[in-house]
Amino acid sequence: MTRCPLVFTRPGIFFYREILHLSMTIREATLQDAAAVAVLFDAYRIHYEQAPDLPGAEAFIADRIRNRESVIYLAQEGEELLGFVQLYPLFTSVGMQRAWVLNDLYVWEQYRNTGVGRALIDAAKALAQSTNAKWIMLQTHNDNVNAQALYEKTGFEKDDIYYYYYLSV
Repeated sequence: MTRCPLVFTRPGIFFYREILHLSMTIREATLQDAAAVAVLFDAYRIHYEQAPDLPGAEAFIADRIRNRESVIYLAQEGEELLGFVQLYPLFTSVGMQRAWVLNDLYVWEQYRNTGVGRALIDAAKALAQSTNAKWIMLQTHNDNVNAQALYEKTGFEKDDIYYYYYLSV
């Protein structure tokens, strides 16, 4: 496995990696990417047993980008998208700093275990560091052991102190 150093530039944070002979660019999505990201996002939602809705996915992604309500990074080889990560900003009152929720991470099945997910997480970490964030949080299904292994390998720690509650409205 070859790991090239992370290249950090502004604006639009770009990274370059070569992993397992896969040349890959990690870049921030723009509004022009909404349709292409929507294909990945719809597949991600289908993975979580949601009905396919490509037009809805495109509208949702375009709104997040247009309104600057999330940051989306794309893993790309040539013109092909390999995966994406989407983060939402929030703040920690106790820590009095910005924080991020890594809400969505999806890599096409044929590119899993090739370093794409790790590279996307590295981009999320770089975003958190560049915005002086206190932490990044995420959640995953308790039977998603592959994702859990990736998160733990990249430094995430399972929270066994706090309970999280949800209220459907």
